[in-house]
Amino acid sequence: MAPSDQPAPPTPPTTPVPPAAVPGPPATPVAVRARALTKTYGRGEATVRALDAVDVDFEAGAFTAIMGPSGSGKSTLMHLLAGLDSASSGSAYLGGTEVTGLSDKELTLLRRERVGFVFQSFNLLPMFTAEQNITLPVELANGTVDRAWLEILVETLGLGQRLTHRPSELSGGQQQRVAIARALITKPEVVFADEPTGNLDSRSGAEVLSFLRRSVRELGRTIVMVTHDPSAAAYADRVVLLADGRVAGDIQDPTPEAALAGLDALRSLDDAAVAVR
Repeated sequence: MAPSDQPAPPTPPTTPVPPAAVPGPPATPVAVRARALTKTYGRGEATVRALDAVDVDFEAGAFTAIMGPSGSGKSTLMHLLAGLDSASSGSAYLGGTEVTGLSDKELTLLRRERVGFVFQSFNLLPMFTAEQNITLPVELANGTVDRAWLEILVETLGLGQRLTHRPSELSGGQQQRVAIARALITKPEVVFADEPTGNLDSRSGAEVLSFLRRSVRELGRTIVMVTHDPSAAAYADRVVLLADGRVAGDIQDPTPEAALAGLDALRSLDDAAVAVR
């Protein structure tokens, strides 16, 4: 057979090469999360389920509001996440730490070192100046005040001319700003705010909410706020809606109108449930 008539050698089999993996966006870190978190009060027929197997995540570096009708479980959820109350079942986590598994001593240390609190009542010590109230958590922990961080907080919150004033010499809005600075002075992983504008007029409330938002966007803090006010919720990056102790909705980039509509919808559901009973 002539060379040109010989069959060509078989082509060796090839192994398909998988396409290169395209990296997706990095996962947003979670500052606080709840898994099947439940809180009940009473026993037997008198049992009240304030929180019912809630699963929810709160992103780090974000401002999240929790809203719901009265009795929906929003303050209960915050208290369990912050280690201020004990869960009946389920788990709450701060970063990688299971808060619901800590002893009383460990909870005290966690609240002192890793969590900040802002409440409706300002809880400032009347005999201390604004600066002394701000630095009190560091003093109680026998730590050293980070003066550079204190200056950043004072400038951001507009307290430079008020540091030597006592609470009685400050307006309500100024007192709440001092309370916010106190909550942030230890650089906590998360700040929990429970109706922080409840005792303020609308102008002072808007001022405080603006400072909370600035502390997230300019200082990189994480804030979880309970509120019943749609206008306050609109300052947040996200609203988590609760009803009957369960997560009932989620609003991203909320407006006052969207928050109000969500709250009205939950109230309608509550009214319908009562009518059925």
